[in-house]
Amino acid sequence: MSAEIEIRPDVCHGKPCIKGTRIMVTNVLSLLAGGYSFERIRENYPELTDKDIRAAVEYAERVIEDEEILLSPTSR
Repeated sequence: MSAEIEIRPDVCHGKPCIKGTRIMVTNVLSLLAGGYSFERIRENYPELTDKDIRAAVEYAERVIEDEEILLSPTSR
């Protein structure tokens, strides 16, 4: 896991967050998906750096990359 991302049971119900904050990775990803630039995200969350934002994307990439997809046989 990236040094900028942490998972702690006592912070945001154990959801992945930017280290030292309560800003969840999903919040950052939602803003990016909504078309926010890094600059606009930092305006909303001044404690974030570009490195933090990239770490959120990289974390999501690793989670998806490691995801196992179980396919069930289709019934006909």
